Amino acid sequence: MPKVEINSVSKQNPHSLSEYRENVLEVAIGRQIRIYRKQMEITVSDLSKMTGLSTGMLSKIENGNTSPSLSTLQTLSNALSIPMTAFFKQFEQKRECIHTKANEGVEVEGEGTRAGHQYNLLGHLGSNDSGVIVEPYLIELTSETDTFKTFQHGGLETIYMLAGEITYRHGDGVYKLQPGDTLFFDANTPHGPEALDKLPARFLSIISYPLDK
Repeated sequence: MPKVEINSVSKQNPHSLSEYRENVLEVAIGRQIRIYRKQMEITVSDLSKMTGLSTGMLSKIENGNTSPSLSTLQTLSNALSIPMTAFFKQFEQKRECIHTKANEGVEVEGEGTRAGHQYNLLGHLGSNDSGVIVEPYLIELTSETDTFKTFQHGGLETIYMLAGEITYRHGDGVYKLQPGDTLFFDANTPHGPEALDKLPARFLSIISYPLDK
């Protein structure tokens, strides 16, 4: 299996928790300052004149690139006419986490389901700051069928095969999926199973789409 440097795949390493924890407070404070500044309809230059802080320093604070002192936060709270505690609002907001026990997913019935085809939603977070909704499904196919539902929806989808073998179509492409295989695609293109080659088949389907869709 070829090795690829993580940084060449993504600028953000989701497992760099220590780095994340170090700057999450600075980022949260910076976002709140930007929000309140824009609510007042003033520029960074305007805020600089009001506080005596340089535009460069204010930009660093808003982007979460520096940790402002308490005196700086007090100066900003006075200029923006808000309590200093308002800067910590986003940081203190509770973040959801969903733990779904085995066999406790929500079975979803819809136009694409039929006898022997089971769709289980493993978790769902509603409103969140990422701006993205992610829906993980465990799909189990246990019986043959001659017809297949074609799916088409916004967002991106990832399929990861756990057991069995299926042939999956995405647009004009046809892919034979075996355990351990992954298929990642734009879900706005028609897609769905083309053939059930080895049953029972089980795979994860993870759909992500913008929060406002």
